[in-house]
Parts: sequence; structure tokens; C-alpha cells
Amino acid sequence: MQGKKTYQEKLFVNFHLSDHIPADNFYRRLKEQLDLRFIYKLTAEYYGTEGQKSIDPVVFMKLILVGYLENLNSDRHIIATSRLRLDVLYFIDHDLGEDLPWHSTLSRTRQLYGEHIFTELFKQVLKQCIDKGMVSGRRQAVDGFFIKANASLDSLIEKDIMDDADAYSRELQDNEESPVPIVKLKKGDEPNDKGLKPKKNPSNDTHYSPSDPDAKMSVKPGKATALNYLGQVAVDTATHMITHVQAFTADKRDSECLAAVLRRVKETLLESDITLQEIVADTGYSSADALKALQASGVTGYIPNRGQFNYTRAGFTYDADMDYYQCDKGVKVPYQGTYLTAGYWMKQYSTGVKGCGKCLQKADCAAFKGKRLLIKETIDKPYYDIMHERMQTRKAKLLMKLRQSTVEPVIGTLVNYLGIKRVNSKGIAQANKCLTMAAIAYNLKKMLKHKVKTTALNLNAFLKRLNLLLNSVLENDNVILLPV
Repeated sequence: MQGKKTYQEKLFVNFHLSDHIPADNFYRRLKEQLDLRFIYKLTAEYYGTEGQKSIDPVVFMKLILVGYLENLNSDRHIIATSRLRLDVLYFIDHDLGEDLPWHSTLSRTRQLYGEHIFTELFKQVLKQCIDKGMVSGRRQAVDGFFIKANASLDSLIEKDIMDDADAYSRELQDNEESPVPIVKLKKGDEPNDKGLKPKKNPSNDTHYSPSDPDAKMSVKPGKATALNYLGQVAVDTATHMITHVQAFTADKRDSECLAAVLRRVKETLLESDITLQEIVADTGYSSADALKALQASGVTGYIPNRGQFNYTRAGFTYDADMDYYQCDKGVKVPYQGTYLTAGYWMKQYSTGVKGCGKCLQKADCAAFKGKRLLIKETIDKPYYDIMHERMQTRKAKLLMKLRQSTVEPVIGTLVNYLGIKRVNSKGIAQANKCLTMAAIAYNLKKMLKHKVKTTALNLNAFLKRLNLLLNSVLENDNVILLPV
């Protein structure tokens, strides 16, 4: 007999949300392990004692986390998805039929809270991972990537034009009764179909986006130019946990960001009594300032030097004590002075005009310029020399392969699966919040997948810590402890 389903809504329903969420559900397990009550104290400064109640700060943080965990790049989609998911409702402590906040409330609250709120949440989650033994901290791999900004290239406007427009606007406000002057456009300044002046070879020095001035033009090989932010990620090479993320403007180079990233990583790990010892990065982080920052912080770096660096010069030997070069033919190339070029201090070595006059090989000599030998070296060559020698070791070559298999997959996960392909906010401060929340979502996923392995080594370490604790408590009692 063929069955036929007839649906009729029940007038009264006895329904407990917790009864319908499986024990192994991701959000149920996350709710059991994630305690966000400290958020109330952190955000208390943003609220008064009177007026309408705001969204619960813990509910806000959980909804934002849901957005990144579900790869949702829109506050509207976060609310729409949460309304349809029983496990998400259970995670954010909402029952069936209970109204969710408006999507605009999420946007306003994100703008209201300072960056330190999101940074503290990141540190608390990281500390929880450290307590579970998921972070070694000894060695970190660092890499950068572009994050699309919430702005279009079509919004670019010339900086000088905007300055003139602002001055003109102020002048009109000062004298509203004065007639509007007629502006004569020069040839080539005629507006296009959109009413904008044609842009010729725009750059970050000449143009900016008024909708998001912090977004900068940048391009990757094989990709189109876009308005981006530069994200920096530090990943623990032993466990692939993210230990620090930070957003910079896209007009910066990776090497310019390393000192700030290094300082923040050290501070974060030291809060859990972990000392950073080594940093692994690619060639983009090679610069004198970056190498100096590593040396000043006492951290050993493994960063390949840039291609234009010369560790040795073919046909020349260098005398460090007397500071001169000498070619194979015995001609000395003495130090002549130091000068600044393109923002770098360079040392120059050169001979007189007659120094190589009778040399038969001067046509094939790379240092022969015009009528004399000319050699230029950066004043920071000793830093590059040390790094070059370190990168020739077997350990350095293994670490460079380890870096590729550590930090690059993490970046791919953030971009493709955790909603950080494009930020849905404006400004560098808001981009930092988005990147931080994506990193928190990544670490939480790793934490829930982590399984403690009970081995003889772990048991031995536990017994040692137990003996130390008992010795400190029962220091004056005659207690015989089991040997380890």
C-alpha cells in the first residue's frame, strides 16, 4: 500500500535544543571547551549603565567565529546561516524562535571594539592550545600574503585633485553667497562617462581610494593589480599552530614587517614561558634592517639572501683588516668613501684611471667601469655574509623545505576555507580584526582535532612534575617518593 505523508504543524511542541545536538558535533564540543566569559570584563569600558541593552559580547564573538568557521564573508550570511542551524543556535545560547541580532549590529560592534579585544581572544585560545601541548614555540615560520580589500580600483582618485577639492569646498562654505567660478579643463582632463578624470598610470604615490585609504595597490606575478592588505602569519613548525597574525598596508615589503612580527611573536610566547629561538622565512624577508632585528633580538634567522648579493667576487679577494679588494693581477682597489643611494648606504672601492691600463683581461672584468676598477658594496655586508654561510648548511636546506610545507598550507587554509580571501570591512584596524578572528578559527579547529597521546615519555614527564610538586609541599616531612 502506497504511503502518503500529510504535514500539519503541532500547536504545542516539547522541544529541547540540547537533545537534538549529537555529542560529537563540532559546535557542541567547541562550546564545552571554549570559555569566553572574560570578554565581559574586557568590553565593559564600551558600555554605560543606562539605555537599551546591547548584543551580548560573547554572543557577538561566537557569531563572528561562526562566520569564519563556515567561510562566510558577509554579516548577512552569518545571521541567515545561524538561523537555520540547530548546532549554531546551541553554540550561541539561542533557542528556537529567539530573535537573532541584526546583521548591522555585528558590523557596528566590530567597529566599536578595539583591536586589543580580538588580540586578547587570540592569546587566550593560543594559551589553551599551549596548555594542551600543541605549541613548541622554539621555531616559527613566517610568510606574507595579499588580502583583497573592500574597495575597487574604480574608486581611485588623484591625491592632489582631492586636496584641491577639499580646499575649494572649504572656500565655498566660507562664502556661500559668492558665485560659483567656471573651471576650464585642460586637454586630457575631460571627465569620462562616469564623471571621473582619466587615470594615467595610477600608483600608491599619486592615487588612493577615498572609501578605504588604507588599501594599497599591489600585484602578484600572473595576477591583476588590486587594492589589497598585506597579511603576515607566524606558524609553529612543529605543530602548524598559528602563533601570530598581523595586517599591514600592501605597499610594504615583507622585510619591512619582520621586525614588528618578530617582536609580537616573542611577546606572545613569553607570556606562556616559551622562548623563541629560530625564524624561518623566504627571500622576501632579506634586508639589512630585518637581519639587524634578528641579531638584536637574539633569534637565529634562516633567510636566503637576495640574488643581487655578492658573497665573493670572481677574480678578487677582500682584505677585511685593511678594507680593500685585490684582483688576481695584484691591482689593489682601495676604499674611497660611503654614499647614500636609493635609501641604502653603499661603500665604494675604485682605482685610478691608470690602474688597469696595461691589463689584457680588462674587457672581461666585471668590475672594470670606463677606465678604472669600480666595486660597490652595502655597508651591511657582514650581516649578509653571516646569513649566507648559515644558509649553506644542511640544516638550513631542510628548514626551507619545512617552511614550504608548514606556513604555506596554513595561508591556503585561511584564504580558501576560513573567509579571509577578502575582508568585509574598511581600514587597517578592521582588517587586523578580521585576520585575527580567522586565525582564532584555525587554531580552534586544530584544538578540537587534537588527541592527547599517552606514552611512556609523557607519563615519565608527568611523574617528574608530580615529584617536584610533592617535594615543594612536603619539604619538611619524611616522605619516600617512588623513583622515576
